[in-house]
Amino acid sequence: MTQQHTPIHVGIIGFGFMGHTHALAYQQANRDGYQCTIRSIADPSYNTSDQSPSLGNIATGEQELDTSSIQFHQHAEAILSDPDIDLVSICTHTDTHVELAIAALNAGKHVLVEKPIAINPGDVQRLAIAANNSDRLCIPAMCMRHWPAWIQIHEFVSSNTLGKIRSAVFQRLGSRPSWAVDFYADQTRSGGVLHDLHIHDTDFIYHCFGKPDAVFSTGDQLHLTTVYSYNDIPHVTAQGAWDQDLGIGFQMKCTISFEQATLDFDINRDQQLVLHQDSKSTHIQTSARTGYNNEIRYTLDQIRNKSNGIKSTRESSAMEEAYQVAQILQAEHTSLQTQSQVQLSS
Repeated sequence: MTQQHTPIHVGIIGFGFMGHTHALAYQQANRDGYQCTIRSIADPSYNTSDQSPSLGNIATGEQELDTSSIQFHQHAEAILSDPDIDLVSICTHTDTHVELAIAALNAGKHVLVEKPIAINPGDVQRLAIAANNSDRLCIPAMCMRHWPAWIQIHEFVSSNTLGKIRSAVFQRLGSRPSWAVDFYADQTRSGGVLHDLHIHDTDFIYHCFGKPDAVFSTGDQLHLTTVYSYNDIPHVTAQGAWDQDLGIGFQMKCTISFEQATLDFDINRDQQLVLHQDSKSTHIQTSARTGYNNEIRYTLDQIRNKSNGIKSTRESSAMEEAYQVAQILQAEHTSLQTQSQVQLSS
């Protein structure tokens, strides 16, 4: 981006792993010409003398955050009441997301809210209604939709160039987060592996294939597998786990078989995305940027477009899609408890 714009002023609420990741992505976007500045960060537990990065499943780069021009606050109200802040990233614990997002919208801010927006679909719907009644954007932070290789996967699926889909298998395995231990241990607040890791694959399955007719989940809140039923796709599954030993490391894979080829992704390979067709394997090159970086740039672009009177069909449906995904996750939770298939309304 080279066109000159008025900088977008950003406030970040919550400064654990995700807040730190958002901050790095905003500063990198600014260096690349996106003209945004982090004005303030609010987190009651942040220690300005401790600049060590928080941990996460996927490395976000080695760059350090420049805090020289950032104001730090104990309370979110300092950001919400600042008239110069245009965009608020909400990176707090899940059970605070909706109230903070609604407060930010009411304060005239655009909002990027981390996943999961809420555990209860009714709370997601409440935010969707508030966003619909606002003249500001409210964007769910679903980074896998912006991950370079997964953008390519979605394009293969939506283009139909490889024929009908025969099967789609997703796998996302790790250990229980070693940060915010008390929060993640309370599954009524965190949602467990279902809402921490598995949500990415449920959301991407919805993004690619739409809402399933039914789901059947087995396992528990540490390790589950869900079968998603579609009339036109014989086999769609996703596996998510928090029960892996730290020594194994984080695993993220997917394999989609079409009539004419198989698409295979593994985050731990040098050649992460490979297309297998006619007994030949072709490495598909993708950008080195993470989905976190792309997600931030996408959000900034959407705000620019809105200020220029350009309406985005995607953003008009983003919160409705988040509500639909929350309903699917709730059905998966019910299926886990009952060990039975759960039907979903269209």
